Amino acid sequence: MKSKILLVDDDPFTRRLFENLFRSGAIELVTATNVAEARRAFDLGDFNLAILDQRLPDGNGLDLFAEMRRLRPRQTALMITGHAEVRDAMRAVREGLYDYLTKPFENLEELEAVIAKALEMDRAYREIADLKETLGSGSGGPILVSHSVAMEKLLAQLRQAAPLDTTVLIEGESGTGKEVIAKLLHSLSARARGPLKELNCGALSESLVEAALFGYERGAFTGAVKTTAGYFEEADNGTVLLDEIADMSPKLQVSLLRVLQEGTFVRLGSTVQRPSNFRLICATNKPLDQEVAAGRFRSDLYYRINVVPLRVPPLRERRDDILPLALFFLDHFNRKFGKAAGPLQSDAIAALEAAHWAGNVRELKHTIERAVVINRGGPVPVDDLGLPGKLSDVAQAPGKLLPYREARQQFERAYFSDLMQAADGNVSEAARLSGVARQNIYGHLERADTVTKP
Repeated sequence: MKSKILLVDDDPFTRRLFENLFRSGAIELVTATNVAEARRAFDLGDFNLAILDQRLPDGNGLDLFAEMRRLRPRQTALMITGHAEVRDAMRAVREGLYDYLTKPFENLEELEAVIAKALEMDRAYREIADLKETLGSGSGGPILVSHSVAMEKLLAQLRQAAPLDTTVLIEGESGTGKEVIAKLLHSLSARARGPLKELNCGALSESLVEAALFGYERGAFTGAVKTTAGYFEEADNGTVLLDEIADMSPKLQVSLLRVLQEGTFVRLGSTVQRPSNFRLICATNKPLDQEVAAGRFRSDLYYRINVVPLRVPPLRERRDDILPLALFFLDHFNRKFGKAAGPLQSDAIAALEAAHWAGNVRELKHTIERAVVINRGGPVPVDDLGLPGKLSDVAQAPGKLLPYREARQQFERAYFSDLMQAADGNVSEAARLSGVARQNIYGHLERADTVTKP
C-alpha cells in the first residue's frame, strides 16, 4: 500500500521539487497552498506524513500542526522553515514534531532520508495500533514485534517447525526474546490447547530442577509432605520449555536423555514408570556445540534436542526492529503507569538506533521504561533515555550547547566512522550492521569526508 503525504506550501518551486521527488509513484502526494486547503484535505484523508511550511498565506504551520495533533495524536509531521525560524521549529520538535527541514534544500538525499525515517515512524505507530487491537480482541498468542529481514527469516523457519511434533533448540544471546519465540512455537503447534510448562535450568539447584520436572511422592525427601506431579506429567499433550539448558547438571542431562528416548519417567521416591507425551523446546544463550566440545554438555543429548535449530539474532543485527519495539514499549509503559510520554524525538530515535544494545530487547525495554518513568508527559528527548554515548554527549561543547543540526552532524560522523571500522571498510557489511540502505551510506560517508577535510 502506498504511503500518503500531505504537503502544505504556497511556494510553487517547493511543490514542484516534491512532485519530482515522488514522481516514481511509490508515494501519493497531496498538495495544499494554505491552511484552509490543508484542513479540507486532512479532514478527507488519512496521511502517513504531513510536510508543513512554517509561514503560510493564511496562518502558521506550527498552529496547523497543533490542530492536526489534536485530531490525530499520532500524526507524524515535518516542518519546512527558513534559517531565521529554526528556533520556533526546534520548539515544535519539543512539542512532538518529528523534525524540521531548512530551505533551500541543498542535499536531496538527506531530504529523502529524513522523509523515509518519518514514514518509518508512522508505519511503526500503525503496527503498534494493530498489535493493540489484536491484544484487545483476546486472540491469545504471544505478540512478536518484528520489522527486520533477519526476524522475518526466523519467523518463516518457526512457521515451518511449529506444526512438526519434534524437539526445537532456540539459541541466542540473553535478552533477545527466546522465550517469546518458544511461546509462539507452542501457540502455533497442534499442542496449543495443551499446557506450556516453563523451567529455567540455571535459576534453580539440581535437586529443585529434578523435583520440578519429575515430581515426587510423599516422603521422598525432607519437606515432601504430599505427592506432587512434575512438569513431565503436567505437560502431557502439551509442551515443556527448558530455558538455559546449557546450565543443566550432568546427572540431569542423563535423566532427560532417558525420558526422551523412552517416553516415560519416574517420580522421585517411586518405582512406577509413567508415560508422558510432551513436546520439548530448549533454549540457551550459550552455543551448545561449544559446550559439547568443552565437555560440559553431553553430545548424545545435544544431538537429541538439536533436531530443529532456531537462532534468534541480537538486536544489533536487526536494527529495523529498534523503533517499532521502542514504540511498543513506550505504549506499554504509558498504559502501565498511566502516563502520556511521547512521541520520541528524532534525536532520541537516532540514539536508540545507534546504540549497541548488549542486553538486546530486554535492555531496550528497560531503557524505555526509565524514559516513561522520568518523563513529565510529552515528547521524549534523548536525555530521558540515559544512554551512554548518547547524542547529547556530542552536543555539549565546553561552555555552550551546539545547535541541534550541528550536534546531529557530529553524532552521525562519529557513528559512521565507528560503523565503517566495525565493518572493516566494507559498505555492504556496514549496511547489514546498521540497517541503513547501502546507497545512503555512501552519502553519509561523503558528507563526513567533506566536513572533516582541512
